[in-house]
Amino acid sequence: MSSFSESALEKKLTELSSSQQSVQTLSLWIIHHRKHSALIVKVWHRELKKAKTSRKLTFLYLANDVIQNSKKKGPEFAKDFETVLVDACSHVAREAEESCKKPMERLLNIWKERSLYRADFIQQLKLAIEDSNSPRPSEEKKPVKRSYQKVQEEEDEEDDDYRSHSSPHTTDISGTQLTEELVKALQDLENAASGDAAVRQKIASLPQEVQDVSLLEKITDKDAADKLSKTVDEACLLLAEYNGRLAAELEDRRQLARMLTEYIGSQREALSEREKKLEEYKQKLARVTMVRKELKSHIQSLPDLSLLPNVTGGLAPLPSAGDLFSTD
Repeated sequence: MSSFSESALEKKLTELSSSQQSVQTLSLWIIHHRKHSALIVKVWHRELKKAKTSRKLTFLYLANDVIQNSKKKGPEFAKDFETVLVDACSHVAREAEESCKKPMERLLNIWKERSLYRADFIQQLKLAIEDSNSPRPSEEKKPVKRSYQKVQEEEDEEDDDYRSHSSPHTTDISGTQLTEELVKALQDLENAASGDAAVRQKIASLPQEVQDVSLLEKITDKDAADKLSKTVDEACLLLAEYNGRLAAELEDRRQLARMLTEYIGSQREALSEREKKLEEYKQKLARVTMVRKELKSHIQSLPDLSLLPNVTGGLAPLPSAGDLFSTD
């Protein structure tokens, strides 16, 4: 079971996905560390504003899970979240897509039905959503200021797209990039959850009481019940966290399978191109070999000038230019 720290919470919020498993796993971890509720809510609020637009609604789902499931253990989270929810709801409604508003309204209705918050506070949250003026129509969106680096990257992408139609090395480059990504994905799986023997041993070592309801009859005093309750909470957290890691590993392996399929496809394309090139150069070699053979044959058919008779015989040599213009 991981201990609490602000950096650990930030990391877990960064890794939070929209899956139910991910939300519930982190919710259990947060509730387990409820004595840090004020700091947890502060970090949650801060990371919510830093999160990508597509992930902001997930932060509200996490808050909902924590608020509802921590109610029996104490009111800490409900009270601490109350201090930031108006701003959080306004922020999400303003920054997220229009489609996020209906899920947010359903969430508020659930809170109202289950009396998690007062009716006037729920109304305040609804007004925050309605007054957010979100989302802005696409034609009214302010242009995003791009950094020089971003502009350069976009220009490089355009150049790459152009070169893909004109450069014979494009396949080699993309193949190299895919190979590097594939190697990295394989290396990442070396530390996958399924290979974590230490955690598996912890799970295997859990007492039978946390797995067999019939054994609860043996508990006769409150101290034993409280001790078992703590053990069960720890077991739930351990299993939920490990299940979350296994689910993430499963997704990583699916992604790896897709990458392998793509890699095999790219290698088949590269093989086909190389076979075409090989055939092309074989034909060139055959043509050059034919020219070489014909040239050799042609050279052999030429007369040997060294075998011709001496046509000058004993004749005197021709006069030189000096002799021709001599006055003697």
